[in-house]
Amino acid sequence: MGAPPVDRDALLAAALEGVEAEDGVGLAVAMRDMESGESAAYGKARFETASIVKVGILATLLLQAQDADRRLTAQEEAYAAAMIENSDNASATALWKAIGSAAGLDAANERFGLTGTEGGDGPLWGLTRTTAADQLVLLQQVFGHGSELNDASRAYLRELMARPAVGQDWGVSAAGSGFALKNGWLPRSTTGLWVINSIGRVTADGHDRLVAVLSNGNTTKAKGVALVEAAAQAAVSVFGAEDAGSAETVAAPVRRPRLGPSEGP
Repeated sequence: MGAPPVDRDALLAAALEGVEAEDGVGLAVAMRDMESGESAAYGKARFETASIVKVGILATLLLQAQDADRRLTAQEEAYAAAMIENSDNASATALWKAIGSAAGLDAANERFGLTGTEGGDGPLWGLTRTTAADQLVLLQQVFGHGSELNDASRAYLRELMARPAVGQDWGVSAAGSGFALKNGWLPRSTTGLWVINSIGRVTADGHDRLVAVLSNGNTTKAKGVALVEAAAQAAVSVFGAEDAGSAETVAAPVRRPRLGPSEGP
């Protein structure tokens, strides 16, 4: 008899026990090895996207342009580059309006296969809510095969995500060498706590991996960034030990994150 299949979700949960987190922080992680197709996930809650929704906004714009059999205009390309590379909010607002706001995003997400994402109300694109699993689906649309986006659209998005501005290249990039990503950071006015998210592709041990890390309840941006980077490294470690037979072999627990109300179904 062959070896039993490895429970990657259990391995990821065990690896995350070695990640320091503040009390009350919410965390969700999803990851896929692009070569094997295996994936792992931790946490099913929905989180505010902050600026990672900008990938979805551009993917929606590109899909709508494909449907209309047209190229992006020069102005749309300028907005897209500023939005993805520099995380420019004014450009995001312009393209959010162009795609039809939440209705346009939600319609595209249905075609992309996202099932737990809902566009933000009115102009509040940053308050779109999503899951780590959905962000992994979106990354697969950008970096994988069988996408609703054509080759040109996917290549364009990948190119912009590979050129984050100086100071915006943190996040899932900590888990590998080559990377293409988009980060999101948002202090909530109601609590003063930070939403810190990072999604993208990283290359580790010669393998391309898609990684999505979502978090909220961080007391500072710096602490949220550190958490996201540690979680991304933990996720990649799950696929760095292909011969692991049990979750206990991945990481010795240091301190299990005490996750807040955002963690759950």
